[in-house]
Amino acid sequence: MRAVILAGGQGTRLKPYTAVLPKPLMPVGDMPIVEILIRQLQSNGVDRITFALGHLAHLVQAVLGNGKRYGVEIDYSIEDKRLGTSGPLSLIRDLNETFLVLNGDVLTDLDFLDITRFHADQKSTITIACHKRSVNIDYGVIHRDGFRVTEYEEKPVIELYVSMGVYVFEPAVLSYVDPETYLDFPDLVNRLIHKNEQVKIYPYDGIWFDLGRFEDFNRVHEIWDDLKPKILSHE
Repeated sequence: MRAVILAGGQGTRLKPYTAVLPKPLMPVGDMPIVEILIRQLQSNGVDRITFALGHLAHLVQAVLGNGKRYGVEIDYSIEDKRLGTSGPLSLIRDLNETFLVLNGDVLTDLDFLDITRFHADQKSTITIACHKRSVNIDYGVIHRDGFRVTEYEEKPVIELYVSMGVYVFEPAVLSYVDPETYLDFPDLVNRLIHKNEQVKIYPYDGIWFDLGRFEDFNRVHEIWDDLKPKILSHE
């Protein structure tokens, strides 16, 4: 199976560190973020990984090479202008079978084989791994019907499903990605929905951190000794 890791962003949320080190190479414990992803994917049956790179691409290539030492084949697609979060897929020409897509700053214990099976069972065009998050509203919220108040709710907590940055794609998705044109994932997903494609969610309540956020990045460092055996449990 094949995976695409999207790692071309400038890592603005982690500056100033990412001014000199691309986000995929930021350390988590004793290894870079991206090595954790590679090891997880390899242990879940992925034998080829394509990195979509941009910012400081040469450093990622120098560290990872051809992937031989990880037991996978690694190749690269490099954008020479910003293409958003899904636009870089237009540069990868031979995605002919079901494939995984991951953000390069994801840390999770999600079972990639299971989400792939779920995707096939659901006959999805795209499956989005989602995590439930609670949002605290620090105000009294007014519900209304026109000018008539129907309910006054004090400091409600709203539960939402958010994208984890892990996806399973069918090759048909690529027909919605214009060549070398800026396109973000929400716009791509909405295109698919408007065309009545099968867009499904894979709810997941296990470990998930967005390492592009300082809060998550720092938290993971604090608890890494406990997290590591869970994150790499399939090895």
